[in-house]
Amino acid sequence: MHQLLPSPAELAEHARNEPEFARWSEGYGPFTHSDETRAAAFRMAHQLVQAGLQPDLASVYRLLQGLDRLSAAGLWLVVHMTYARRVRLDGTPLGEDDFKAQPEGHTGGALNMVPAYAGYLGLNALTGQTRGWMMGQGHCVAAIEAINLLVGNQHPEQAERYSFDEAGMSRLAADFYSYAQTPEGLPGVPLGSHVNPHTAGGIAEGGYLGFAELQYAHMPLPGETLVTFLSDGAAEEQRGSDWIPRWWRAEDCGTALPVMIANGRRIEQRTELGTHEGLEGFVQHLRRCGFDPMRLDGRDPAAFVCTLWEMEQRLARRVDEKNRGILRYPLPIPYAIAETTKGFGFYGAASNAAHNLPLPGNPSRDEAARALFNAHAAPLHVPFDELDQVRALFAARGQRPLERDHALAVRHPATPTIPELHYRDDTCSPMTALDRFFVDLTAANPQLRPRVGNPDELASNRLGGVLKALKHRVSEPEGELEAVDGKIITALNEEAVVSACLANQGGLNLVASYEAFCVKMLGAVRQSLIYARQQKEIGRPAGWLGFPVVATSHTWENGKNQQSHQDTTFCEALLGEMSDVSRVLFPADHNSALALLPGIYQSRGQLACMVIPKRDRPTYFSRAQAEQLARDGAIVVEEVTGNDPLLLIANGSYQLGEMLRACQRLKEADCAYRLVYLQEPGRFRAPRDSWELEAMADAELFEQLFPESHPRRILLTHMRPEVARGVLWPLFPDTRLSGVLGYRNRGGTFDEPGMLFANRSTWANVLASCARVLNMPRTALLTSEEAATLAGKGDPQVLRPN
Repeated sequence: MHQLLPSPAELAEHARNEPEFARWSEGYGPFTHSDETRAAAFRMAHQLVQAGLQPDLASVYRLLQGLDRLSAAGLWLVVHMTYARRVRLDGTPLGEDDFKAQPEGHTGGALNMVPAYAGYLGLNALTGQTRGWMMGQGHCVAAIEAINLLVGNQHPEQAERYSFDEAGMSRLAADFYSYAQTPEGLPGVPLGSHVNPHTAGGIAEGGYLGFAELQYAHMPLPGETLVTFLSDGAAEEQRGSDWIPRWWRAEDCGTALPVMIANGRRIEQRTELGTHEGLEGFVQHLRRCGFDPMRLDGRDPAAFVCTLWEMEQRLARRVDEKNRGILRYPLPIPYAIAETTKGFGFYGAASNAAHNLPLPGNPSRDEAARALFNAHAAPLHVPFDELDQVRALFAARGQRPLERDHALAVRHPATPTIPELHYRDDTCSPMTALDRFFVDLTAANPQLRPRVGNPDELASNRLGGVLKALKHRVSEPEGELEAVDGKIITALNEEAVVSACLANQGGLNLVASYEAFCVKMLGAVRQSLIYARQQKEIGRPAGWLGFPVVATSHTWENGKNQQSHQDTTFCEALLGEMSDVSRVLFPADHNSALALLPGIYQSRGQLACMVIPKRDRPTYFSRAQAEQLARDGAIVVEEVTGNDPLLLIANGSYQLGEMLRACQRLKEADCAYRLVYLQEPGRFRAPRDSWELEAMADAELFEQLFPESHPRRILLTHMRPEVARGVLWPLFPDTRLSGVLGYRNRGGTFDEPGMLFANRSTWANVLASCARVLNMPRTALLTSEEAATLAGKGDPQVLRPN
């Protein structure tokens, strides 16, 4: 039963009986404790003792006293990280030479995060449980790094460089925004402007606001708890976060505790939540969406502790009531709103300037600004002997892991069992390979939580088996393809559905969308790829299982839906990412798609963009050829030897069909050629660093497939030709003897042959390019009628298959 809060009179009586409560109630530095927060602490302390989590009430209040001091020291260190080259632990004012020539930092937001993150640590210390954390506003990382140093929660490389003494804290301040680089051009210090893999416990950069809101509910597994700090600005822009109660299920989700840091400001203006009416409206909006909003004093670290504790209790009660048949899904998800002012605790709070550099001048050159810094930093200073005692208080973790090692930060699920592969030799949709495989994969690995990200329609994308087996997740099922515990997250919001899978790092995932609409997923996908690559570079690679983001109903077969549905941007953009973490694959048929899947799902920290046709396609490759393609990235399809041979390269299923038709005409004309199918272009690029080099085809394979003896080269690609030529420039050493054909940004309401013709990508266009590089007239390979059609003077129908 929910306990009533004590009255002010009862609190006064409690303070007389519990001296430690009275001492904490006095506050410290900038922190004062309202009657509401004192009452919540009273209730929490009694509950912790009753649950056997704390020996007595005094122990709880002593930790809250330490929490005030930890938070004050955190504010003090954060402002030094923005402005100073060094700290002085004795609290003496800094001089002119102690300041940075170029101060930098997202100071206001970081100051707001100090009591929030300290409160998270305080709850862990009081309960003996290490919860996970994530911060949507990753630019506030100074708060995390400062507090982590103060409590000894660091990775080895940071602990070595940023020790708990004046030298270590000074190095932390000096390194922040130092722009240091190694001779190789990599970051020169284990510290960044945002959350990064050096940040102890960090799991997402948070540099692109809005994705934490979409991902947090899908991250924890049952038995785990995740505290997520969210941005009020992002809440106004990312409405997909409103649907979290629709997706959360106690049976397959851990405890999710969202905390909105409502500081009321963006970079240069108020947020809607920065007004009374906006905040009240947001609370009502949350209730309508199925949340249980809870407002707290975001200027008080103890308020965070008490609220997080209460959120856990409330959610546990709701689950119990659901299990007893009193409630049903969606359950009210507790949602904390921490009301504060941007930059609380330092000069310039609540102003636009608080966002970045709150002081009116540069302390290294401006005496008035220097005086302001010292005056406003002084109340935040904590004597080192007290700080040492606080550190010991928070370091007494017993057997529980450090927060740097929370469950989500060390995620490494077991390698999945791969089901039997069913190859085919008939004409069929390549998507059926993925459909059967994923159903069998999830059945063979029940210990791995499945998630399917679906923006719109699975059945039309030939994933009917997945739909039947896993079902849409809904609160009120309408038919056999929907279920309360369905594993398919469906919403016409591509960012939301891909985020459900990017967040499910403890399980098996599949995302499928129209190719043109995958572009809306790009920001979220790129953030995950960047973070995984950085983890790899520092020697702590990501442990989550790879999965495909499937672009189907793609550009060449989506002509009926106008040019808005014809866009090859997604695969092109992911070719820009590092090929060792971002594979871009173009399986041409059922077998080549199937052969790729075991490697994708057994990889770690790697995503695969698979561009797969959904329409029926011929079987081009046998099982052996498909497996060779999966291994090598390209394969010789056919070859006619002779003098001055052409090297023809197809990239994409429809492109392979056109190339094969062109090859038939070349045979009739006694032209020598080699036709190569290029399934994974990224393996044949010029590597950009040593990690990408490891993912490249070796020189021997490169020469076997693309020998120097074949200088005349024509590529027909699924992508825009300029992008393909740029990425694959090593394949075209002599541009005068090469040609690249592909999507030319032409579209409309066309069928597949119409799309190919509109983009000059038909078999006839291939032959025209062959004639050019062979220095012969087009009519040597084409009839006069076909040549006239290519010149815009004939009927496109003559180029269509019979």
